[in-house]
Amino acid sequence: MTAGRSPRITSATSSAPRTSWRARGRSSRSATRSGPAASRAKGVLPRSWRRADSRSAPAVRPGAQLADSDTSARRSTRSNAMTYTAPTDRFRFDALRGGVEGRRVLITGAGKDGGIGQAMALSTGLNGAESVGIHFHRSYEDGFDLVDRLRDEGVHAFPVQADVTNLRDLWAIRSYVIDQMGGLPPNLVICNSGLTESGYNLGRTLRPVEGESSSLRRARVRQAFIENLEQSRLVLDTKVDGFLASTHLWAGEAVYAGEQAQIVYVSSRQAVDPGPAVPGYALSNWAVLQLPKVLKVNLGRSADLVTCFTLLLPFVRTGMTNEYAGNERVFGRWQPRMLEPCEMAEAFMELLSRPTDETDGAMYELMVNAAAETDPVGPPAVELVWHQLALNLDEQPVDWSAADPLRFA
Repeated sequence: MTAGRSPRITSATSSAPRTSWRARGRSSRSATRSGPAASRAKGVLPRSWRRADSRSAPAVRPGAQLADSDTSARRSTRSNAMTYTAPTDRFRFDALRGGVEGRRVLITGAGKDGGIGQAMALSTGLNGAESVGIHFHRSYEDGFDLVDRLRDEGVHAFPVQADVTNLRDLWAIRSYVIDQMGGLPPNLVICNSGLTESGYNLGRTLRPVEGESSSLRRARVRQAFIENLEQSRLVLDTKVDGFLASTHLWAGEAVYAGEQAQIVYVSSRQAVDPGPAVPGYALSNWAVLQLPKVLKVNLGRSADLVTCFTLLLPFVRTGMTNEYAGNERVFGRWQPRMLEPCEMAEAFMELLSRPTDETDGAMYELMVNAAAETDPVGPPAVELVWHQLALNLDEQPVDWSAADPLRFA
């Protein structure tokens, strides 16, 4: 989500943290796609990723459980420094516990340290959730550190590793998650997985290079065309396909069990106020706005069992956006400064505390306004206000067509 060229950010935001394509070691010549899946076809990883994955610790295979002894062994074999850096106590909101107390929570895209998913996991787990499933795909070290920290706080947290764009992966975690939650499916599912492109302008080709031959330019433009659209394809796969599959899986389990469930979709303000350079990101976040309505239509008589709402988040300072925190060209059109994850989390907890019949089907846009009074020394004080968004279709006949309609016997 950016006003100018997009910061390369990953997960969770709706708007916010998205993983740097370059940070994943993508060379300019390798046909890679960053994110949970490496290829739409059969989920096959590019070679460079396969090599990296072959060195990875086993983490948790879909369907496998993590015993306490495994946690101890992992801690003893890992590097000394944990990757967990969140200010844990800033995610305790005693006045808002009612929205999550006793609930079984599953959060997709929650593994990245400093990310929006992590903030949602902390705010639900530390405020009374019965259990919290921490989903991740590649960020297994960050994910396990979050699980460990929540367990240290007395929370029943467990890791869930899966590629949300791989349907077999997703199905394989089903029984494991239900077992971890005492034989029942999650009754609060937060769909947060997401990526963004490294940045290109849709519909514009690369600028000419002085002295470059036409054949060399053609090769250069072709390579950029392929790589940019491969990125966009994975962005769309992760957000649209991943959210659709997660919805089908967990709404289906809730209906089968006869259990009330709530699904939260994390989108971005880019969905309704797109900026340049991230076309796949803007489109994918727009697409998920329709999921609550489509779900209701398909559930029919069971529609009352599953409620849902959508978040359109602004810029949140995460590990992937921190370098842009002082760049108003990135966030300035929306807010005086980037939000801290704990600030976003408290606003999110406010919504979870509202009655489900009030939030069902709603789209909530988080607005960040400058506060009337602010400390001249510290960062600008801000006020957070939720706006409810309505997409009203205005359908009108076209004059020339209505005046002379086509007629067929």
